[in-house]
Amino acid sequence: MEKKATSNETQPLTSKRGTSDCNEGEDCKENGLLIRNPKSALRLVEDGNKVHPGQGDKEEAAQISNGYSGVQGSGMGEVEDAQCTATAAMTTTTTTTSTTCGAEGQQQLMELEDRETWSKKIDFLLSVIGYAVDLGNVWRFPYICYQNGGGAFLIPYTIMAIFGGIPLFYMELALGQYHRNGCISIWRKICPIFKDLYVASYYNTIMAWVFYYLVSSFTTELPWTSCTNAWNTGNCTTYFSKDNISWALHSISPAEEFYTRQVLQVHRSNGLDDLGGISWQLTLCLLLIFIIVYFSIWKGVKTSGKVVWVTATFPYVILFILLVRGATLPGAWRGVLYYLKPEWQKLLATEVWVDAAAQIFFSLGPGFGVLLAYASYNKFHNNCYQDALVTSTVNCMTSFVSGFVIFTVLGYMAEMRNEDVSEVAKDMGRLTFGFLRECICVLSIERTSNSNKWIRLCQVLGPSLLFITYAEAIANMPASTFFAIIFFLMLLTLGLDSTFAGLEGVITGVLDEFPHIRSKRREFFVLGLIIVCFLGSLATLTFGGAYVVKLFEEYATGPAVLTVVFLEAVAVAWFYGISQFCNDVKEMLGFTPGWYWRVCWVAISPIFLLFVTCSFLSNPPELRLFDYNYPYWTTVVGYCIGTSSIICIPLYMVYRLIITPGTLKERILKSITPETDTEIPFGDIRMNAV
Repeated sequence: MEKKATSNETQPLTSKRGTSDCNEGEDCKENGLLIRNPKSALRLVEDGNKVHPGQGDKEEAAQISNGYSGVQGSGMGEVEDAQCTATAAMTTTTTTTSTTCGAEGQQQLMELEDRETWSKKIDFLLSVIGYAVDLGNVWRFPYICYQNGGGAFLIPYTIMAIFGGIPLFYMELALGQYHRNGCISIWRKICPIFKDLYVASYYNTIMAWVFYYLVSSFTTELPWTSCTNAWNTGNCTTYFSKDNISWALHSISPAEEFYTRQVLQVHRSNGLDDLGGISWQLTLCLLLIFIIVYFSIWKGVKTSGKVVWVTATFPYVILFILLVRGATLPGAWRGVLYYLKPEWQKLLATEVWVDAAAQIFFSLGPGFGVLLAYASYNKFHNNCYQDALVTSTVNCMTSFVSGFVIFTVLGYMAEMRNEDVSEVAKDMGRLTFGFLRECICVLSIERTSNSNKWIRLCQVLGPSLLFITYAEAIANMPASTFFAIIFFLMLLTLGLDSTFAGLEGVITGVLDEFPHIRSKRREFFVLGLIIVCFLGSLATLTFGGAYVVKLFEEYATGPAVLTVVFLEAVAVAWFYGISQFCNDVKEMLGFTPGWYWRVCWVAISPIFLLFVTCSFLSNPPELRLFDYNYPYWTTVVGYCIGTSSIICIPLYMVYRLIITPGTLKERILKSITPETDTEIPFGDIRMNAV
């Protein structure tokens, strides 16, 4: 005889039900499950960081977070011995019974309670700031601002931050803090079919270049100030000389030759098809960097949270020193005027808005798994909303202030060259270490108005601003050795913060997905990951390594990361459900996000990501570095690199649909439904509508 399922049997686990039907000391049926009536609460609220819900919020507060079932009471909150519960669901044709043992659930609860947390709130804030404020903020933003209308650029930049960058930043912090999982296992609780992992490690090679410059700065005379070194050629000429120097078409500054011939040694490589040998100097520098990184993160956030007290604050001290020094240089005011002078007509150009969107996105850095990892170590009721606003504001203000540091020096260089600042600014190009664009050296002849010097304008786009233009300016300042040391030390600390964060995102994601690794020894896993990253970087340490870095930078990050974050935004807002997500935030913080955040998460942020992604795909890069034109086959390799970063997503989708039982519709529904620790009959799948 067929039986009709009662409403109680088909009620989802996540539905809100009171506990009044349960008598004390007796078992009762709730949400289709047979549960034991607890005498005390399951506490997930940490001492000293509680949010006390109002009377009207008690029903919501009774729902235990992170996928664990429980009932909240008024006792001291001990966790009782878990009981094995049976779930029975009856349909018109079949009867399905599944049993889960409470011992497994108890073990999961113990793992949740034992999860490492930040020692202090400031450790988390400094770690996030150190990750968000990287070399892209400090060096790329000033040029982008100048190129796209000066002070007028702040309007699209602010709009993109308010409606695109900050909402995504807030969303990732809230997701990580609520679900307390890294970038892999968190998808089980949001939308299992979108599980993916993204890793990029070539960033550390650029840090090896910085380290080489730092070591080379410990001399009485900086090695890139003269043309008498072993690596210099007959074309080496310095236009900072007080003598009347004649510049020819092939004249090269000593700073450029030091960068290309001594540090990179690209003249010993014929391109990607002949990278040459490995530079032992850069290999040693990278090894030392990885040693520092390992002993900073091997114990988890307890150790890295202390290291960032130095690495996250030191750059601000150096920025202040460089700002004061730059402001006292002759001609500094000329650079500031060029930096802030508004060009309102440029606001009508589409590329200005594209640059603003790209800058704020890659500056805040959602999509790399770092924010999820860092937030997962927060206390459950930490105010991540306030953290998102504070760190985002600090990030944007740092970018703005850094422009004064850069352009005061450019004003000084214009004064020394007796040129206009606009001509000097051509040397800057599109700079960022987190998102390199062009690295093209263009020869041009310009005759100064008051001398017979011929100036070779090298429009080197990319890191050459740091290693050629700015390094050359420092070399011609009084106390050049001191300023060179603190300058490259600042760059190193900026890069170390981002390296800590990037590796922690991978470590947390893997350890949460495979908790048995964490229980056996985190230190060995971190060591293995460091070794893999080091070995994977060897190709970038060759004489032609700069060509490899350029190829990775153009194809491996931009569209891939944008695609991942777009899928994340869609999964949270449209599959997991914006209402459910806002309820999660309310459970943590005691208040529900307003309509502004809801609209941004549901519509504006995904459109923002599509806008940036399409802009990149519609303008494929034409790769050229120094005098080397990338052959056609490298474009194919580049697209393969970019595709490899996101190919795991559709492959896992197919795999998930194959292994899931049922019809195609049932497989799709189950694959987009958040998993829980207690098995739910298929008929009880809950869909979170927007």
